[in-house]
Amino acid sequence: MKSNQPIGIFDSGIGGLTVAKAVKEVLPDESIIYFGDTAHLPYGDKSTAAIQAYSVRIAEMLLTQKCKVILIACNSASSAAYDLVIEYVGKKAKVFDVINPTIDFIRENHQDDTIGLIGTKQTVSAGVYKKKIQELNQSIKFRSLATPLLVPMIEEGIYDDEISRNVIAKYLGDPILNDIKSLILGCTHYPIIKSQILNHYSSHKSEVEIIDSANTVANALKSFLEFHQLKNREKKSMDKFLVSDFTESFEMTTKTFFGKEVHLERIPIWDELS
Repeated sequence: MKSNQPIGIFDSGIGGLTVAKAVKEVLPDESIIYFGDTAHLPYGDKSTAAIQAYSVRIAEMLLTQKCKVILIACNSASSAAYDLVIEYVGKKAKVFDVINPTIDFIRENHQDDTIGLIGTKQTVSAGVYKKKIQELNQSIKFRSLATPLLVPMIEEGIYDDEISRNVIAKYLGDPILNDIKSLILGCTHYPIIKSQILNHYSSHKSEVEIIDSANTVANALKSFLEFHQLKNREKKSMDKFLVSDFTESFEMTTKTFFGKEVHLERIPIWDELS
């Protein structure tokens, strides 16, 4: 690995752009190559085997782009394919996911808490967060809730009106999340509705800390690059934003996730296999 190599980031679609945005905020001198597998979104309702196959193929493509880091910016793919991607990538690149940095953050900051998680069906049913939190051997109570309507709602641009507030209130009002002190946003789409979630708890006079995996993984990546002297010190190349399928609506929606307009380029990695 060389310091001037780019950081590869992938997700099932454009939700991982919230992670890319956080990475660019803490590491502005790094070049990123983002890949959204829009041909197969959402991963949240796909089988583990399918997600693993997609993730390995994407990792292969990012290796051809000479990425020094491959960041799995998707909770579903992190749950299903993290270990497999590490096995495949070997020593060619460092692999990050969005789960382990969050677990590290919890270990350091949330001992003895009651912690909730909202995420896709795949992320919740995989039970990776629960298993890793239990392995901390701390007095943490963990509760999780699948919230499948949130991703399509956000992707349709419905996240700051009466409809979205009602959907958010319905989920957060589920008894399983009663009395939590912290809430993990277990999907990279969810930072888009972070303020709405905070407003919900504020209106119910509840103090709940929101744990945003996009920020935690960006800071963990920064620490890794600094420790291993892999931060870029040369002139950075242009960032690339790639998708496996393209529609104009995706390109318009990227501004919501990334905070500014970006140009999406279609790269037909699945066409190559047919």
